[in-house]
Amino acid sequence: MTAIQRTDLWPDYSISRLIKGGWHLAGGHGEVDQTQAIDDMAQFVEAGITTFDCADHYTGVEELIGDFRAAYPDLAPRIQIHTKFVPDLGALDTCDGAYVERIIDRSLKRLRAERLDLVQFHWWDFAVARHVEIALHLEGLRQRGKIDRIGVTNYDMAHLGQLLDAGVPVAVHQLQYSLIDDRPEHGMVAFCKDHGIALLCYGTLAGGFFAPRWLGAAEPQTPFTNRSLTKYKLIIDEFGGWDLFQQLLSALDTVAKRHGVSIGQVAVRWLLDRPWAAAAIVGATSTRHLAANQAIFGLALDQEDRDRIEDVLALREGPPGDCYGLERDREGPHGRIMRYNLNER
Repeated sequence: MTAIQRTDLWPDYSISRLIKGGWHLAGGHGEVDQTQAIDDMAQFVEAGITTFDCADHYTGVEELIGDFRAAYPDLAPRIQIHTKFVPDLGALDTCDGAYVERIIDRSLKRLRAERLDLVQFHWWDFAVARHVEIALHLEGLRQRGKIDRIGVTNYDMAHLGQLLDAGVPVAVHQLQYSLIDDRPEHGMVAFCKDHGIALLCYGTLAGGFFAPRWLGAAEPQTPFTNRSLTKYKLIIDEFGGWDLFQQLLSALDTVAKRHGVSIGQVAVRWLLDRPWAAAAIVGATSTRHLAANQAIFGLALDQEDRDRIEDVLALREGPPGDCYGLERDREGPHGRIMRYNLNER
């Protein structure tokens, strides 16, 4: 089996280029067997996927990873844990340094850790102009040793620039980036490259839409069976609609059959080949696709493959704008599906 590739984000800190996502374990994607989920984590680590993504507002996920660390003490030192600090929308006006430290201390307790490897900061509403102030409280905790590195998630260039200007040492940016969402290429990739900020990319599999079951299928209608399908069907609509997405699936299927792999493996390989993409975050509720994930690193797309895919991508209509701009409109279709006040729950 091909080894999982790794990359150095900073000296003495190496991550797997596939990151095990935690959002799917937080609810809205079916029942979670906690004992099985912990055992699955061990299998991911043993396979070489040692980097886990979670968040303070992913219900129960930090605790699961902490329980894994306790259940598998020999494997625990091998993992890297990337969590997030996401103040509730309702707390943006009032949160302060004490609030920030309380949430970070809670993450440390849940994860059973002495220091957080990486904390990625998200701010729901930039109209509440306090994100720099709050990020500087995170920096204070980093200087005190509670956090190793600070990142951001779902920032646009203007507001990320404000953090950098204020002296917040942003190491990574977690953002949505896939074959159907090229918004990072509207300036963010170049911006992050110029400032030495690595990209950790989610949405690479479009919530499961990059799969053979959708090739030739009729356009699905709401309600969907899980939150991921709800979210990424909206991105497909922005990309150019179901018919154009079918053309993309057909192109990916042709490439996949040339190499004896799956549509999803091609989609992830395409992303990992993008300049400045350090890693792809792949949501997983089980080890069902673990072998396929490992096989991605034995796949090499050639020029014929890339041309076939790009011929379809050239027809795209969107999504428009900077990263996460559509999602910040709380009255629009992307914003209406968000859950804004999960941290204190």
